[in-house]
Amino acid sequence: MFSPEGPRLSELAVQALSSVERGYDLLAPKFDHTPFRTPDSVLDATVAALLESGPYGTGLDLCCGTGAGVDVLRQVCRDAVTGVDFSTGMLEVARSRRRPEGPDVSWVRADARALPFGPEFDLVVSFGALGHFLPSELPGLFAQVHKVVRPGGRFVLPVVAPPRPGSPVHAMLLGFDTVMRVRNAVWRPPFVMYYRAVRFGDLWHGLERAGFRVSFCALPEFGRRRDGSPRVRLLVAEKGEGRSPGTH
Repeated sequence: MFSPEGPRLSELAVQALSSVERGYDLLAPKFDHTPFRTPDSVLDATVAALLESGPYGTGLDLCCGTGAGVDVLRQVCRDAVTGVDFSTGMLEVARSRRRPEGPDVSWVRADARALPFGPEFDLVVSFGALGHFLPSELPGLFAQVHKVVRPGGRFVLPVVAPPRPGSPVHAMLLGFDTVMRVRNAVWRPPFVMYYRAVRFGDLWHGLERAGFRVSFCALPEFGRRRDGSPRVRLLVAEKGEGRSPGTH
């Protein structure tokens, strides 16, 4: 699962017994060499889809980590791009990466549940971050995103179809989540990181309740499952002109 440049088992153990923030500070120097980073294939497919609907003006990468989503935004936004994360270590790695010419990038340390921005972004993206929030926290998170998106702007995130129950991948993810739940029941501080965190329908309805108009498009690069459903969807939540949360 890990390249030779990735973390050792002993390092992962220390990180897993830390808080989420401290754990990612420790993991940051080797994060890009772990399977936790969003695959380039998903990032590239997201860029292709956004180029068809763009270009955009300003962009925000929510829970940016080492900046992979910022690199997506710099290809589809004409103006400034911002990455926000609450891990100082991840932001330090993101700042240190050399990037080609493109829009200016700002890095902001903040909690996604209390974003320090007004409605100033045309596009917000997030990659693999929702598993770090408890279900009870998602309404507040979506309200924060709605707050910082300009009218007519979009919140976009790729959603991978869940593995078939009984498959090896399903068993692996179920086992990981079970271990994390046991760990959080007996150890403090908690480390919130779950792979089976949000169902597609719950995600859709949660964004609607926050005031977004929600749609999705299939990412054709990944094909379809046996039942005809897309393997990977791009969820698009658009903030209507003058639309307020709770209206339809």
